[in-house]
Amino acid sequence: MTTAYLNRIATAVPEHNVHDAFVFFAEKMLTDPRLRTVFRRMSSRAEIAHRYSFLDPQKGTPNDANEFYQLGNFPDTSRRMKLFEQSAPVLMRKAVDRLALSEEERASVTHVLVTCCTGLYAPGLDFEIVEHLGLSSTVERTMIGFMGCYAAINALKLARHIMRSEPEATVLMLNLELCTLHFQETQELEQVLSFLVFADGAAASLVSARKQGFALDSFKAVMVPETRGLITWKIGGLGFDMLLSGKVPAELGRALHGGELMAERDDIDLWAVHPGGRSVLDAVETALGLRADALAASREVLSRFGNMSSATVMFVLQRIMQDARPGQHGCAMSFGPGLTAETMRFHVV
Repeated sequence: MTTAYLNRIATAVPEHNVHDAFVFFAEKMLTDPRLRTVFRRMSSRAEIAHRYSFLDPQKGTPNDANEFYQLGNFPDTSRRMKLFEQSAPVLMRKAVDRLALSEEERASVTHVLVTCCTGLYAPGLDFEIVEHLGLSSTVERTMIGFMGCYAAINALKLARHIMRSEPEATVLMLNLELCTLHFQETQELEQVLSFLVFADGAAASLVSARKQGFALDSFKAVMVPETRGLITWKIGGLGFDMLLSGKVPAELGRALHGGELMAERDDIDLWAVHPGGRSVLDAVETALGLRADALAASREVLSRFGNMSSATVMFVLQRIMQDARPGQHGCAMSFGPGLTAETMRFHVV
């Protein structure tokens, strides 16, 4: 059976660092002084220093965030999707260009996989990639949509299936999200806090049978019973509506503590855990009894970039790939609607 290898990863974010501007705006939006106090305390504990957006916090600039998000007049879904169609290809080109594909590699690409849950249009990003890179018109394209933060693991799983059925295939994967496109005007503290961690970002990756990078060994999905309503993502009239319950870390912790990873964790050298937030990483670390530095790459990505939904775990894998040593074994893990944990076991070649 052909082994699939994640050969390399390139990442990109928009140019505007918006974390401090968002905290200021969100606190101003909350009218209840008590909620403002709680929000201020929670934001100081988020362990996020930077988040990036295609929206510019400076007034009077292109994609002015102040004009886009006016209190009492937030944009409808149509306007948000028009801006996604304009801005997503810009970030896509930045990510795939950094992958630095050679002419030989471009000619070898047979499949393009795209994950995204923050915008959609057709012809979409899959066509944009083919045109931008000058790929063959016979390239097979697959969109993996609306799966949330664990979509990249599902795409890698699909890439592995492709490699097993077509050993000569080369898969180009893009994970792109513009999460800051869907901020909502609300007085619900839990909803405001859920947007405290989200940001924009993209990752481009190459998967092939070439023995380089990470060998994709196995995949497993774990659905946590009776947690369906803890993470939801639905299309509304004023953008996409997210619910991210504060109960998620505790439920994940309970599921992981009693699962098979608990027994197998001593065989894992590298942990690429999706940084859904500081409390999520704390819950995983505690539940699996990991050493204090086991999730250092995840915490670094959270601090530098925030949560970029499906792209985030690829940022973590890229960071780990920089220092990984041949023979080490790893586990990548992402969480999302369901409540579901998608895991991938790999080893370094």
